[in-house]
Amino acid sequence: MRSGVVALIGRSNVGKSTLLNTLVGTKIAATSFRPQMTRNEIHGVITTPEAQAVFVDTPGIFKDKKNPLSAKLVNKVVNLLEQELDLIIYVVDPSREIGQEERAAFGMVRHLKIPKLLVINKCDLSPRERQFEIDYEAWGKEFDGVFKLSALRASHIQPLKEKVLGLLPEGEPMYPAEQWTNIDNYFWIGEIIREKVFSVFEKEVPYAITVEVDNVEEKKDITVISARILTNQERYKKIIIGRNGQKIKEVGQMARRELEAALNKKIYLELEVEVDKHWIERI
Repeated sequence: MRSGVVALIGRSNVGKSTLLNTLVGTKIAATSFRPQMTRNEIHGVITTPEAQAVFVDTPGIFKDKKNPLSAKLVNKVVNLLEQELDLIIYVVDPSREIGQEERAAFGMVRHLKIPKLLVINKCDLSPRERQFEIDYEAWGKEFDGVFKLSALRASHIQPLKEKVLGLLPEGEPMYPAEQWTNIDNYFWIGEIIREKVFSVFEKEVPYAITVEVDNVEEKKDITVISARILTNQERYKKIIIGRNGQKIKEVGQMARRELEAALNKKIYLELEVEVDKHWIERI
């Protein structure tokens, strides 16, 4: 039996969370075009008769020293890399130029004496859009394998899975065969709601918001969920609620539809918006 911990590393918006969801085959992590969606150590588990890979999604490397959230999330990545890992998957976006941020991200993993795989994501884009692909290919000699794929379209995923499982060291499984993540329902529901906030507001609301789920009550024919969207400024609270509550209603409808589809049950979602200037300190 082989088993090991595989860290997904890369700068923001390269598709790490989408790749995690695609590898595991179900939606675990929230995804968005907004940077720094990933804030917690989310595990996605693949188990076969021969091996178990525990994939760890990580916050994107996002250089913004003025933002306390960015600094805290980058520190989380640094702390993870100091733990015992068995494999690194370094994810890049060939539509974005290699710059200071990318070199900083790569510099965090380059010295690690464990197997490293380079994933050139978003290969569903046209060749013209993937204009920096050749620059990333030149980095291939630093890795134990290079894979071009589309996490969003789930294309060319199987070769990466096989390579990962083959590189894992001998060891016992860390999770039961039927378990595919370390997160609970409360956290997962909060991630779905947070994702919908960013879908509705695009760039009107900064990414410094979070969602806390207070209660999930299973009734005879319906599941009742109570949750709060937390933001650090009063003006953002007003934007999220919207005129006559229209925006918060839209967020709720989108989240409810996805939750009903995923859980195959009727959902009643109670959403509130609160100002909490200290929520960043708790992550």
